[in-house]
Amino acid sequence: MLGPGVGGSHTGHGPIRRRRRRWVGWTAWGVVTFVVGAAGVGWVAYEKLDGNITSDTTAADELARFERERPTALVRDAQNILLIGSDSRSGDENAKYGRDSGTERSDTTILLHLAADRRSATAVSLPRDLMVEVPSCRRADGSRTEPVFTMFNRAFQSGGSACTVRTVEKLTDIRVDHHVVVDFGGFKEMVDAVDGVEVCLAEPIHDKAAKLWLPAGKVKLDGEQALGYVRARKSLGDGSDTERMDRQQRFLAALAAKVRGNDVLLNPVKLYPVLDAATSSLTTDPGLASLRGLYDLVRGMRTIPTEKVQFLTVPRKSYAQDANRDELVEPAAEMLFDRLRSDAPVAVARELPAEELSGGPSLMSSVTPDPMPTFRGSTAAEEACE
Repeated sequence: MLGPGVGGSHTGHGPIRRRRRRWVGWTAWGVVTFVVGAAGVGWVAYEKLDGNITSDTTAADELARFERERPTALVRDAQNILLIGSDSRSGDENAKYGRDSGTERSDTTILLHLAADRRSATAVSLPRDLMVEVPSCRRADGSRTEPVFTMFNRAFQSGGSACTVRTVEKLTDIRVDHHVVVDFGGFKEMVDAVDGVEVCLAEPIHDKAAKLWLPAGKVKLDGEQALGYVRARKSLGDGSDTERMDRQQRFLAALAAKVRGNDVLLNPVKLYPVLDAATSSLTTDPGLASLRGLYDLVRGMRTIPTEKVQFLTVPRKSYAQDANRDELVEPAAEMLFDRLRSDAPVAVARELPAEELSGGPSLMSSVTPDPMPTFRGSTAAEEACE
């Protein structure tokens, strides 16, 4: 029997919505796992890889300025990492995906929670169109924005990663321990470095906008194809952002499985280009801006069973005042945040009863005082391509 009503799924974003920017789903689960074999590549290589990572000192300074208002970490050794996909068009690799307007948005943001005992990992997608309170943030020119109730992805556009971190902390009351930012080019390079990723397609894909033509069945995607696959929306599924995030999560599970495979981690010839691509694509907080920092983070992660690597989207529904925006489903969302905050377990299931999808009453409250809530989602084990 499933736990409290915590589904929050909806498909309110129809194909009539025009979006100029699409971002790829990606995960630091795959990225940071790359570093576990770094000790075997030699000191010179280590120095090069270590220098590849960009340290986000500007964000660190801004977060330090507001330290007093940030949440307190409640559970020692539990870690919360905010993964931010930047849609920057700057640079030759990113420019072909659109005009460089001088601003960046976080079209994909994932809060990755690593349990203190490193026996589970939960990746929670935060919709870019979720209506949230964005605090006053520092712009690139040094001026400050006014606090505003607006779409979530405006936080990154206004004040970069520090503003996104503070917005997530304000929304969830969860302390963000680290953050990682990657762009289009970095995502493609990582997929190519592992020699592509296999996905299973129920139907053929013919998407002119995404420049994607794929047959049904098991398909191995290179970096360019993978980027189109996780960015595409108009021609796939019901055209909603829900469908797109689900597809991103499925791809991340496949990427994580590929990276964790022995053919990558135990093969120096394959490992170095993977490490080079991963580290070159990252901008992180100073605590992670080194191979040592990444290694310390992932030491215990390789032992997490794939069925304990969970993917879900924060419970949400169409915003009451604008069907093209999102709002949280309560009390489901607060229940999820509370469980992550206290490092308590959660479960995921592909389908939930109808009453739970709308945040209905608990089905187990009369059976046990502390049931494990079940959210709509999937695990890395479920996404294996048979």
